[in-house]
Amino acid sequence: MLFQRCTWCGTVMYHRLLCRVCQGSDLRTERSAGVGTVRHTTVVHRNTPAARNVSLIEMAEGFVVRGRVMGPPVGIHSGDRVRLSTAKDPVRGEPVFQLVDEPYRAWT
Repeated sequence: MLFQRCTWCGTVMYHRLLCRVCQGSDLRTERSAGVGTVRHTTVVHRNTPAARNVSLIEMAEGFVVRGRVMGPPVGIHSGDRVRLSTAKDPVRGEPVFQLVDEPYRAWT
């Protein structure tokens, strides 16, 4: 997964034309390690034959990306660690992630 870093202020971002902090246009493209943490997730039931999740993933480099985590939608929670699975979902064009490890949840 590719992201951008502003050469002027060092801010990291995902697919922008201008830096969101200093509005600079000199952005350097870098490659992400593909590891992140789920910050928010929701289950979507519209425009799809089955329920799917939409998650905000905070990547280890510091930028946030919207994507889908593989697995049952009710099994994805904030704080789960994920890894990039494929570059993009073939239908929606968003990144697809998979859980790194199954967390222990005694009451779910």
